Amino acid sequence: MTEKNISSKSQSLFPVLLATFIDLLGIGIVIPVLAPLMVSNTTGMFEAGISEDTREILYGLLIASYPIAQFFGAPTLGTLSDRYGRKPILEFALLGSAVGYGLFAIGVIYDSLPILFFSRILDGFTGGNISIVYSAVADISTSRNKARNFGLIGMMFGIGFVVGPFVGGVLADSTLVSWFNPSLPFWVASGLCFFNLLAVRVMFKETLHELFHQKVDFLAGFKNMVLAFSLPNLRNLFITTFLAGLGFAFFTQFFQVLLIKRWSFGESEIGYFFGFIGICIALVQGGLMRPVSKRFRSDQIPGVTLFGLAIAIATNVFTTEAWMAFAIIPLIAIFHGLGYPNLAALVSDEATPEQQGRVMGINQSINSVAIAVPSVMAGFLGTINYNLPTIAAAFFTLLAGLSFHFLFKAHRNKK
Repeated sequence: MTEKNISSKSQSLFPVLLATFIDLLGIGIVIPVLAPLMVSNTTGMFEAGISEDTREILYGLLIASYPIAQFFGAPTLGTLSDRYGRKPILEFALLGSAVGYGLFAIGVIYDSLPILFFSRILDGFTGGNISIVYSAVADISTSRNKARNFGLIGMMFGIGFVVGPFVGGVLADSTLVSWFNPSLPFWVASGLCFFNLLAVRVMFKETLHELFHQKVDFLAGFKNMVLAFSLPNLRNLFITTFLAGLGFAFFTQFFQVLLIKRWSFGESEIGYFFGFIGICIALVQGGLMRPVSKRFRSDQIPGVTLFGLAIAIATNVFTTEAWMAFAIIPLIAIFHGLGYPNLAALVSDEATPEQQGRVMGINQSINSVAIAVPSVMAGFLGTINYNLPTIAAAFFTLLAGLSFHFLFKAHRNKK
């Protein structure tokens, strides 16, 4: 490979990794802000007569609005990126996210649930750009370094989870600085999206050199779900991906409610907790992924990590002190940080070059549904017992491990 090609690939990799970081920064910012805003009702979003159970259910629905919109956006943007190139569609998606975060800040200022829902829907649709990111990285990767490059995406996820919850928790806490408030983190996220848009325009070198004119279908998400489970080489892998996504979504979306109810955590404490998760995931994917991927194939790792993750998550049900929950985080980071990039790499490996955008869009549709379902279910489960979402997280992660062993690997071994 020539020095010019290496330079071009590096220029293409940096802005898409930055886009991933900002995506997860925005998701991370939401984590410590929404639960106190909705469940604890710290800002007057609801009238005094609205019950905590009702607020918790609405909290779940608001969280669900993002992945539901992403369910439609990811395959649409993935197909558009196959048709028009990665760069223009990524620019469009970043612009939508910038507007979405700005609208969310306005919704917080005016205590407007309709604006909050609309902003999350807009950002969810354009947040489907993760399918473009995976496609662009796949464009410039070989089969040997794909898992490692996807691990870099995972590292950006981790760093986003470090910075996002910390920024969200701190900037929303007026007890730290008088002019800090829950809308401020979203203005910051909006500004970062505009910065990333400029970075993509200036630095990103188009990675798709042969356009594929596929028909754009805004209902492709539904068709993709049917198609995903009818593809012999991907069906069983998508089942594992779906179950794993269910499990981790149950954990990340409602564990902050457990933190509030069990230990009375506020915005900044929730931010520190999830920031620590992000630090650990970033260290795992930035430090462990390379040597592990050299020693083990992508189809060997998830079978171990999914079972380990299920056990680590389940342990949280028995914690009696906050420090115990913090002590479990490194285990969760190791098992999640090593397992999920390899699942994404396996999906990409099963797709032909002309299918990359579409298949990664299908994969993101599955992840979006996996995120949306717990958002709705956990809101109701949490009204019964705040431990139930964590138990559900461990259960579905365990099912993902069983699916990987008895469906995906068993089918592959028969070939």
